[in-house]
Amino acid sequence: MRAPPLGALTFTADVTHGIGLVKTTRYFEEQVLRKRRYLRREWCERALREAVERRVQPDGRVRYWVFIPELGRYLRVVTLADGETVHNAFPDRRYQEPEP
Repeated sequence: MRAPPLGALTFTADVTHGIGLVKTTRYFEEQVLRKRRYLRREWCERALREAVERRVQPDGRVRYWVFIPELGRYLRVVTLADGETVHNAFPDRRYQEPEP
C-alpha cells in the first residue's frame, strides 16, 4: 500500500504540554503516539529547538537528537524535509553525542 502524498499528511497540532505549536504528520499522531504513549510533544519541540545534533537523511528528512533526562537517553526526532513537521520520534539507544 502506498502512502498518500506528503501534503495530504501534514497538519498543525496544538502542543498540549509546552509552549507554541508543533506541526506533525498524520502518521505521527495516529501511529507513533499510539505506540509510544510515553512520548511528550514538548520533547519533540525541544529537539527541534535545542538539538545536540542535526543530520539530513538521503531522502531529505531531518533527524534531530536531544537528551531527555526523564528517559535517561537521547530522543531522535525525524521531521519531513521542511525541518519542522514531526514525522517520527523514539529513544535512540545507539546515539552517542559527537566529541567537541
